[in-house]
Parts: sequence; C-alpha cells; structure tokens
Amino acid sequence: MKSSYELAMERLSKSAPSPKLTDEQKKQLAELDSQYSAKIAGREIFLKEKLAEAVAKRDYEAESQLEKQLASERKTMKAELEEKKEKVRQTK
Repeated sequence: MKSSYELAMERLSKSAPSPKLTDEQKKQLAELDSQYSAKIAGREIFLKEKLAEAVAKRDYEAESQLEKQLASERKTMKAELEEKKEKVRQTK
C-alpha cells in the first residue's frame, strides 16, 4: 500500500516528468555544489570569527549586524547557486 506522498509524487512525475541529465551535466552540478559549499564555508568562518570578537567585546549591535550579514550572504550565495544549476539543467 502506497502512502499519499508516494501517490502524489507519481502524479507529479506523470504531469511534469523530470528531465534526464547527461553525465556532463551531473558533473557540472556536482562541481557547482562543491564550489559554493567552499564559498559559503569560507564566508561563515570569516564572519563567525568577527562574530566571536563582537561577543567578546560585548558589542551586541555588531553581533546582531554580523548575524544578519551571515544569513543574507548565505541566502544570496544559495540563490546564485540555484540560478547557475538551473542554467546547467537547461543546456542540452
């Protein structure tokens, strides 16, 4: 007996089948994931160091600002990654 999730996924795949990716596209997508994981990690390390300094100085305003900056940069980079991945998926 199938769950409602499995039934919904079957219906979705019938109405909008997922495109088949070539080996080259899969390789490019994996490379993009790797590159952006490294970029995000680098920014997180840098900003977390700054954040630790702000906490040590008890500069709560700077702490708040750095947390917002970290979240914003993470969101921007993930959106950029998805945009590039979509371009790879669209190429034939």
